[in-house]
Amino acid sequence: MTMVSPLLLLQPATNLPKFPESDSVWMPLDASTTAHDTDWLYMFMVWGSLIFATAIFAAMLYFVKVYRAKSREANEIAEPSAEHNTTLEITWSVIPMFIVVALFVWGFQGFVSLRTPPKGALEIQATGQKWKWLFDYPHGTEDALHVPVNRPVRIVIHAVDVLHSLYLPNFRVKMDAVPGRYTDLWFQATKVGDFPIFCAEYCGTSHSDMLSHVIVHPPGGYEKWLAEQKKKLEDIPLPELGKLLYQKQGCSTCHTLDGSRLIGPSWKGMFGRTEKFTDGSSLAVDENYIRQSILDPQSKVVDTFPPSMPTYQGKLSDRQLSGIIEYIKSLK
Repeated sequence: MTMVSPLLLLQPATNLPKFPESDSVWMPLDASTTAHDTDWLYMFMVWGSLIFATAIFAAMLYFVKVYRAKSREANEIAEPSAEHNTTLEITWSVIPMFIVVALFVWGFQGFVSLRTPPKGALEIQATGQKWKWLFDYPHGTEDALHVPVNRPVRIVIHAVDVLHSLYLPNFRVKMDAVPGRYTDLWFQATKVGDFPIFCAEYCGTSHSDMLSHVIVHPPGGYEKWLAEQKKKLEDIPLPELGKLLYQKQGCSTCHTLDGSRLIGPSWKGMFGRTEKFTDGSSLAVDENYIRQSILDPQSKVVDTFPPSMPTYQGKLSDRQLSGIIEYIKSLK
């Protein structure tokens, strides 16, 4: 059972789109095949708890009134009550048992459904890293999740650094991203539009900025988008490709373009600069160094900076690597 945490709603505004409003006070807009059943079970437990709590409080108030001491001065003693009532004890044991068993069956059916993706589901790889979500497609990696409407989608999740948690509140699904292993979740979107993605596991200082969104395309729109992205990456000039990747690959989280300091060195004026490393060596920044830093960032860590950059080995094509290099060279 997943809900939007109030803390998540207080996250800072970003360039994410405006998400659709919900017609429910309690839950975000439901946009998947399993969300309706999840909401029903949740609301049943909420209202059931409220009804039983009200009944218990009413009984408490009634007993306080009926069996209160009538005169403390007279030192009256309350009348003795029966030690037990078999009928009452069976009643308050059997009725809750049926309710709890029904909740278990209902919840277990929902759990099995959420953990059993349909055959033929579209598979997309998701990577959690400080502090960005990345999703792999045939043409490359994007920072937003794109899926077709009315088709089951299985997300295979992993993390490259610390624990993260991929949370899609409108689809009522959430799964941890664990370093060193794969986890997965699935959903089938029923509404076209943009919906938020959060990290629901505290993962460090920029946890609240680890935001993304899922774009649900209309019939035929997902395939059209894939074709457009592939053509775009083939035609775009290398420096512009590098700028695009800077925005989409999470580079802006750690590297600035104005010379200011973040978790990693600023890209402004980097090319040609001599960097000193934690092992005492130094090197002039050239094409080979930038490529090595992207594919094997722990081989040479710049002095005074933490070794926190994840590897992009296998995530970027040679042309994308060249695009990033050319973009850095352009930042004089």
